[in-house]
Amino acid sequence: MDLRQLNYFIAVAEEKHIGRAAERLHVSQPPLTRHIQALEAELGAKLFRRTPMGMLPTQAGQILLKEALGVRASLAQAAQRVKQAAHGQAGQIGVGIYGSSVFGVIAELLAQFTSTHPDVVVVLNHAQTADQVAALRQGRVQIVFERWLPDEPDIVSAPLTRERLFLALSERHPLAQQETVDLEALQGETLITGAAPNLIAGALAICRAHGFEPRFAPPVHDVVTATLSVITGRVLSLVPESMLNVRFPGITYRPLRCRVESSMEVRHYRMKGESSPLLDALLGTIEEFIQARDAASIPPLRPADWD
Repeated sequence: MDLRQLNYFIAVAEEKHIGRAAERLHVSQPPLTRHIQALEAELGAKLFRRTPMGMLPTQAGQILLKEALGVRASLAQAAQRVKQAAHGQAGQIGVGIYGSSVFGVIAELLAQFTSTHPDVVVVLNHAQTADQVAALRQGRVQIVFERWLPDEPDIVSAPLTRERLFLALSERHPLAQQETVDLEALQGETLITGAAPNLIAGALAICRAHGFEPRFAPPVHDVVTATLSVITGRVLSLVPESMLNVRFPGITYRPLRCRVESSMEVRHYRMKGESSPLLDALLGTIEEFIQARDAASIPPLRPADWD
């Protein structure tokens, strides 16, 4: 039994007449009759009975008709899914995420992508930096969103956006009484950051630009842990805007008044030369996302070609 035989059988069952079915299929009656007879012989069942109302399916024929229509629908659906996948509208894409950006810009971006690509399954890989590099190389993810990955010759990156810095501090800290905190007020305070080198370097550069050397506590695992650490009231942390979406009891956030730009960059990374319809579709959404944030006067980071 093949698909052609099933289509012939469906046509006869729906038309209830060999002649009309032959016209619909653009074949002559004798070959069509032979195909139906061969199908009955193969299945060992009578599929039609002749009545004044035409050729009607027997009970066995009714069962075959239901199954045949299901097979044809499944094949049509499969063909449609293949076409969608070829145009980046269906399938599965692995996305690496880590850090505080998942609470803000990355969540916004992925929500935008899934709203326009509802048949695409986004599989998230939440892991630390070293694991994200391995996941890219092994093909477990096709793109990674991170604030910093080490420079690797086989991995390329491009900017996504910048997030303004805020001060995370205990509600009991004296600076929490101010609506906006001058960065110079952090002189003499102890800062705590995540362990990524760019976090420490960024905080150091901003403080030096305001004329003082910051005092650092030992770095912790990540920005979220650094934020939690301020509950003691002994340390403060410079955190990106995404952290404002994460509320901890006893911890508050204050905007900073700075003389220099104070922001953290978020980038996206992929293997050099890698391309696929799904990855291209996500990159297209990234471009739209950047343009929309630029138009909203969010600190700009222009779309760029892969480095």
